[in-house]
Amino acid sequence: MSVSLTKGGNVSLSKQAPGLTAVTVGLGWQTNTGCDLDAGALLCDPSGKVLSDQHFVFFNNLTSPDGSVRHSGGGSAVGGDDQQIQVDLALVPDRVTKIVFLLSLYEAASRGQSFGQVHRAHIRVLDREAGTELARYDLASGGMSGETALVVGELYRHGAEWKFRAVGQGYASGLAGIATDYGVNVLRDTPPNSAPSNSAPASTPAYVPPAAPTPTVVSPPPPAFAPTPQPTGSSPMTCFFDPDHGPGTTTVTWSPQWGVPRPIQTCGGCAQRVQSTPPPFYTPPQQGYPQPAPQGCPQQGHGQPYADHHQQQGGGRRFGAGALIGAGAAGLVGGALLSEAFDDDEPDVIVNNYYEE
Repeated sequence: MSVSLTKGGNVSLSKQAPGLTAVTVGLGWQTNTGCDLDAGALLCDPSGKVLSDQHFVFFNNLTSPDGSVRHSGGGSAVGGDDQQIQVDLALVPDRVTKIVFLLSLYEAASRGQSFGQVHRAHIRVLDREAGTELARYDLASGGMSGETALVVGELYRHGAEWKFRAVGQGYASGLAGIATDYGVNVLRDTPPNSAPSNSAPASTPAYVPPAAPTPTVVSPPPPAFAPTPQPTGSSPMTCFFDPDHGPGTTTVTWSPQWGVPRPIQTCGGCAQRVQSTPPPFYTPPQQGYPQPAPQGCPQQGHGQPYADHHQQQGGGRRFGAGALIGAGAAGLVGGALLSEAFDDDEPDVIVNNYYEE
């Protein structure tokens, strides 16, 4: 015998049909406005939330992952039911404490429809093996002019029993509202006047791909000292006469007092002195060369090389006879001093690798 329920009422299906293992849940409705309704089922855990999105059984997901709940689809009405959902109670996972059954209006917002246009909706539970009706809940007509989705009833565990409760809770927010309460993501109803447009709204900027990040150039810290400017192509060698003068930028021929003329690199100032001073060029003591006793003229550093005492081509200097006589006198004095030194009664000395007394 079927039990007729009112909103909030419940019945023990296990007592109605001892040994019950499978049920058929039928949902039906009547409408003359072209409303398109869909039935669904949510398999929920003790917290009241759906186990996963795959545990929401509806027209796009007709079977739960465990196979315990199966949707019949949107075929022809059967026994007065527009859609039916099969439940194998023995296959329902232990963590599922209740199965919630719902109805929703397809595209209700865009079509301007609500459950106020649905007449004589019902949900009923049948013993699948015997085919007998165990419980039934008929929703009252009217009073739901703003609702677009509805939780109709639920199967739930009560100890070792399976019971059924009539719920009848409407949602003005549609299927999205039910999804929010039970923790499942579904396609939301399309809002009115939201048909796709060929042009984007003026307030919505067009999508622009993000530009490639601009590399950050990190400049090296400035040196602790300001280096002496050096022309392009100059030598990195320092000035021959004094390393503190800066890099050698000019090549000149240097004629030392002792030795043969040779090219050297000097700074600009030293190069000018070498080019403006008559040779031989007296410089500070140089390693490897004997140094004469100071003469009457100061040591100077620099001048153009020369091969003889004649006038050079292109406007060179002419050296007078006085300079030559002075140089000769200095040589005679030096020779006399050396002769006097060798006449001393000192032991034999080695000069140029041979003995001389």
